[in-house]
Amino acid sequence: MMPPLALVVVPTFNERANLPTLVAGLMRHPNVKVMVVDDQSPDGTGEVADALAREHVGRVEVMHRTDRRGLGRSYIDGIRKAIREPVDVVCQMDADLSHDPARLPDLVAATDRADVVIGSRYIPGGRIVNWPLRRRVLSRFANAYIRIVTRLRARDCTSGYRCWRREALAALPLDRFISDGYSFLVEMLYVASRRGCRIGEVPITFVERRQGESKLSRAVLLESAITPWRLIATRGAAEGRAR
Repeated sequence: MMPPLALVVVPTFNERANLPTLVAGLMRHPNVKVMVVDDQSPDGTGEVADALAREHVGRVEVMHRTDRRGLGRSYIDGIRKAIREPVDVVCQMDADLSHDPARLPDLVAATDRADVVIGSRYIPGGRIVNWPLRRRVLSRFANAYIRIVTRLRARDCTSGYRCWRREALAALPLDRFISDGYSFLVEMLYVASRRGCRIGEVPITFVERRQGESKLSRAVLLESAITPWRLIATRGAAEGRAR
């Protein structure tokens, strides 16, 4: 039986050094296509992506965004286009080589029993490489905090390595998402859970970026802390109106 056809949405901002390696890894899987969503990277990532699209005609496409920058905005624009494509699975992946393309087939295969599959650092078999103790503690605390507030059962709610059944992703109210940065990932998962989506996890090894600078900032951390409470408040208000 043929494996599901997958389209990987990869947001980029200043990732010209990493993108060719990532795309080369993804192209080793014959059932995989790639959509690069570039946020007007000043380092020329968009031009590198265009060259890769010419090299892999029909398998790599590029979206050059001109609207407000941000991970969440990039994903929304990319996903809107991806769910109109004739594919079975739509995946999310970072461009910084922290997510191993070799693990993608395992995530894609797991969508036969789940609506969204997370590449998880925090289930048996998952691990993190090259993170200092402070980052490890912060990430663990953030995930525990999110699970307590939102009641999500996934062990790794902040992982950006995910594969969705296309129909499940198409059912999400993308126009109503307001989070940006990494909290967008939490909002996606929370809304999917509230809509009855089955959430699965597959262990991955997360490797700290090799080149470039991390996009993690104080503003991103603050939004991530506030987002779970905003999601709960929004749900409560909606349920109150429904009564």
